[in-house]
Amino acid sequence: MVNMPATPFDELESDLTTGGAESALERLAARFRDDGDYHSLFDTRLMQARRRLGLPIILTTPLEELEEPMRGEVERAYLDACREAGWLLWKAGKLREAWMYLRPLGENSAVAAAISQVDANEENLASLVEIALREGVAPANGFELVLRQYGVCNAITAFDSEMGQHSRAQQQIAAGLLVRQLHSDLFANLRADIARRAEGAPEQGTLPELLSGRDSLFADNNYHIDTSHLSATVRIARIVEDPEILGLAWELTEYGRRLSVTFQLTGDEPFEDVYRSHGLFFAAQLGREIEAAVAYFRNKADNANPDEMGTATAEVYVVLLIRLRRFSDAFEEHVRLMPAGVRTTGFAPTVLELARLSGNYDRLLAICRQRGDLLGFAAGLLEMKKADR
Repeated sequence: MVNMPATPFDELESDLTTGGAESALERLAARFRDDGDYHSLFDTRLMQARRRLGLPIILTTPLEELEEPMRGEVERAYLDACREAGWLLWKAGKLREAWMYLRPLGENSAVAAAISQVDANEENLASLVEIALREGVAPANGFELVLRQYGVCNAITAFDSEMGQHSRAQQQIAAGLLVRQLHSDLFANLRADIARRAEGAPEQGTLPELLSGRDSLFADNNYHIDTSHLSATVRIARIVEDPEILGLAWELTEYGRRLSVTFQLTGDEPFEDVYRSHGLFFAAQLGREIEAAVAYFRNKADNANPDEMGTATAEVYVVLLIRLRRFSDAFEEHVRLMPAGVRTTGFAPTVLELARLSGNYDRLLAICRQRGDLLGFAAGLLEMKKADR
């Protein structure tokens, strides 16, 4: 009689008889791991944990109904199983499935580091963008993937729809990437146009240097970059504080100012005159036209009706003062222009933050008394005591 090879079921039954339940389950887990069946490995680890804790193999009691310390033990076992299965799936390139297990761990810094090591390709790109950008694990990395793989248009859409929910630091990184890319593309396109005209153009330099003495580049409504991308990138660059990126953004406004009137798009106040106003905003932060910029945005803020236009115009003016390190002025103008309880866009810091920057805690407390803002008064007192330590 020919002996038939043992099936996995026969082996499991034999393991259980000869080695006991724990040994059998461990060998079963090893089989699933070797076969790449990580979902079954996860379920096996939970089965092992429930048996070890004296719970039914198939747990029917909701976790929230378990008493401590049993509940904590089950949660730890669950997270350990998530960690094992999640990273095995990640190494296997199954990123979306891996994230299903890695998400509950809350160990986003480790996932962000892993994302930076993955070479993006057609198979994993959508998953990388989903995890990095939309799930917020590494927003700037995700934005860079969109920019590099899908282009400027999609990156602008991603910035407007996704980046607002992430930190200011992540937004600034993403904005910097966009400004660099558009500036690089525009510089290359300008050089190519100049070369077609049989004129010499420097390999490196600034946009204004390329444009100097070459008004003919804009004749007949000519342009060298998608003008909607240009205006959107200039708008997004408002959040930038890095001097190098600000310099590139200012150069983009210098190009925009030379475009035909056909492409001089109208923006929202205080940036209605898109390229001139943004140019002033960026230039002042670079140490140029400071007083002209302050006067321009003060005038805009003074003439904006917050009941009709909201606080955006006043916030831009306050932010400019902050970036010029005029903290006391920023504090007073915030108080003057934005009434108590008004809902802001979040572009400008709160009065409490401005009190911290300027050291005007006494003034803050007086204003809170005047406004009947007891909560603000409490926060100001606490911050003042902390600053005095």
